[in-house]
Amino acid sequence: MQFFLRWGYATLIVSAVLLFCAAMPGSLAAQNSAGGSITGTVTDPSGRALQKVTVVVRNQATHQEQDATSGDQGGFTLTNLPAGTYDLTITAPGFATWLNSNIQIAAGQTENIPIRLKISSGATSVEVQAIAGDSIAAQHALSQDSLDTESPQSFISGEFIRNFTPSTTDFSELINIAPGTISYNPNGVGLGQGTMYFRGFVDGDYNITWDGIPFNDSNNPTHHSWAFFPGPWISGVDFDRSPGSASTIGQATYGGSINLLSRDVPSQQSVQPEISYGSFNTLLIDGQYNTGMLGPHQNIGLSLDVHRMTTDGFQTFNDLQRTAGEIKVLYKPTDRTTITGYSGVVSLFGNAPNVSAYRAQINAYGWNYMLQNNDPTSAFYQKYNTNTVPTDFEYVGVRSLLNHGWLLDVKPYTYSYNNAQYYANDNPNDMTGLATGPNGSSGWITEANCSIQNADQNGKIAPCAIDKLNSYRKYGETSTISQSSKYGVFRTGLWYEWATSNRFQIPSDPITHQDQAVPNFHENYWTNSVNPFVEYEWHATRKLTVTVGDKYAYYNLSFKQFADNGKVVGNLNGAPFVTSAGSSGANLPSAQANYRLTDYWSVYGQFGKGDEIPPTSVFDVTGGGGEVPKIPTPQLTSAYQGGTVVKLNRFTMDADYYRVKFQNNYIPFQVANPNNPGFDLNEYYLGPDSVTQGFEAEVNASLGYGLNLYANGTVGKANYTGSGVPSGLNVADTPAYTQGLGLTYQAHGMDLGVIEKRVGDYYNDNGAYHNQAYVAPYNNVNLFLNYTVHKSSLFDGSKIKFSINNLFNSEDIVDVFPFNSPTPVNGSAYIATTAQSPLDQINLTSGRSFVVSFKLALNREK
Repeated sequence: MQFFLRWGYATLIVSAVLLFCAAMPGSLAAQNSAGGSITGTVTDPSGRALQKVTVVVRNQATHQEQDATSGDQGGFTLTNLPAGTYDLTITAPGFATWLNSNIQIAAGQTENIPIRLKISSGATSVEVQAIAGDSIAAQHALSQDSLDTESPQSFISGEFIRNFTPSTTDFSELINIAPGTISYNPNGVGLGQGTMYFRGFVDGDYNITWDGIPFNDSNNPTHHSWAFFPGPWISGVDFDRSPGSASTIGQATYGGSINLLSRDVPSQQSVQPEISYGSFNTLLIDGQYNTGMLGPHQNIGLSLDVHRMTTDGFQTFNDLQRTAGEIKVLYKPTDRTTITGYSGVVSLFGNAPNVSAYRAQINAYGWNYMLQNNDPTSAFYQKYNTNTVPTDFEYVGVRSLLNHGWLLDVKPYTYSYNNAQYYANDNPNDMTGLATGPNGSSGWITEANCSIQNADQNGKIAPCAIDKLNSYRKYGETSTISQSSKYGVFRTGLWYEWATSNRFQIPSDPITHQDQAVPNFHENYWTNSVNPFVEYEWHATRKLTVTVGDKYAYYNLSFKQFADNGKVVGNLNGAPFVTSAGSSGANLPSAQANYRLTDYWSVYGQFGKGDEIPPTSVFDVTGGGGEVPKIPTPQLTSAYQGGTVVKLNRFTMDADYYRVKFQNNYIPFQVANPNNPGFDLNEYYLGPDSVTQGFEAEVNASLGYGLNLYANGTVGKANYTGSGVPSGLNVADTPAYTQGLGLTYQAHGMDLGVIEKRVGDYYNDNGAYHNQAYVAPYNNVNLFLNYTVHKSSLFDGSKIKFSINNLFNSEDIVDVFPFNSPTPVNGSAYIATTAQSPLDQINLTSGRSFVVSFKLALNREK
């Protein structure tokens, strides 16, 4: 651990020295004597000319500089250069920095240099033109990969988010357009916690980042789509379905990375109020203010957004209220240095139980049943089930181009999550599930049953309600130092994060909210995560790029677990608490390459190893988490992938084949049976290894007259391997296929779209036993119609939007959590049968809904 901390301190010291050097560049005075010249044309990966690109030339001997900006055709000229050796640096938003550090100029000589920029992997926004070039089909693509890619990716643009998702959307809905993904929210689009899978990876098996910073829960790397980053704050998504290269950081590169991108600070001043109203009494009021670039040097600006959303939700009495605000500040002290500050704060309150609806409840009371408010003796009484969730997320990013092609990118950050949840438990003796309905009286929640005093007198644990907290604060930093030359790009850096957490569950009286003295569990823990890395992106030829690297993933966890009622660690023989600690790590090499067959066609291949931090329940010694007795090495994947990208004028395609081997997979399982000692907890089981493989593709076609077609598909299989697991046993939540289809019309300010997502059949597990619940194929169709004001300097961007989700009102089961215990077959540890129960918990698609939005954009006239 000391080694990694010293590496971190060294990185910071080197970064500070390089930043200090960068703050004192000399400026090149106009030369009176005749000299040489440098001319060139700057283009994107498809050969399209790039305008307003910054070009800087620096004399290696005198350190004097001269700059220029590319013109309408991408051309630039630098004149009156004294004879000597020069560094030439090209920078543009959305593209990787280009550098040639050995240009020889003689007196009177003109050196012509053609320059083709590559897409930047560290860009904070997805530049559509940078990816699409002159391809009409790519410019209107709903999802696409880049010609420069070295792994299967989908770039989901801001145009898709603004025009073909409702204003209430969240990131779980956005990724649903990409190949191989499943996303659903039973309470309505963006109106609760969304569920996400891709390629059979459940949430927690992959990264999600915000402007390059990984964020996730501290007990396992899962995420919350209803908190942190509402849909109006997201400008684009870079969805990498691979472990990434060595410089891909985070606690769960195991499956891939969903990289969310904040909006850029606009150069023009504007005020943009928006109001949206929709089904389930959903109201969203949003306001955005952009200052434009201010000051005598036009080098500072900010963007501010505030919003308030309230909804009753599709599910009965599953209400939600959210108040949120974000601010992003951009400051450019020099042409070579950019400082970005960001803060986002969310306050959320909702009514929701801790379980999904029972099968019996859905059958008796309707597809949208969740809570009721007329029977205070029922565990499903609305007032007994609440969530209060404040979050915040802050960072300061410094990006500075130094001398000799060195680039410094440092981003310290902090964020917190505090979910104070309160929920009642159903009567464990009710085996019908019907006594909790809106018209019945369970008689369960009474002072006689739930009083803490009564329960303590009898030496019992009051089971009627749970007072629950999941809280953490994290501090971290991402640091990268890179050097660009005509041969390629060298990168090294470090991600470090420290987290402190507090979690408990305490039995409680739902009528008085009085907690029992002894908890189900209570734990404090501290996590150190370190990812040092090094990689080299070799530009072997004009057409071939090869990237190789290595990363070490190291995790240290320290625990304090307090005595409890026996659900997790027990009474500890009278001791107040027990402490434990452990460390683990893994080496993660990667190698990948891209070869440009033509200006519009490329192929790529990748080998990469990913990891996932072990869940904190490995420290539990009895009860809910006892299946994993000690901290293991990180869970690992080995991915082999290859693909191709084609971008023609009216047609684009990207396709890939993948084969991924999963090792040390820990399978989370929510205990649904209240008679199980682990009820209300997630249990973790050491699952067998597995292999998933398949084929993915997505195409975009411009049909003319404003019509565009998008289609994607995934066909594959995922099977467990190992002792006791017969061939053909399927990995949970891995559909046999997924399909996406979108037909859009975009012209004359109109955006019309019909988008369908179809998901093949798959299975859910029951603890360590696989294929215990069958989920039939289902599909969903959404409709969008918008009109946007253009060609008006004052009202550019004003918009009216209308959307319908689940157009055909399909009622589909998307997940099943079995109640009954599995019955092993022939003593197998993996194969069993599970009888269907009225107390099975099921998740379903939300019903048909609409949202209409009015946005007024008031822009400062140029």
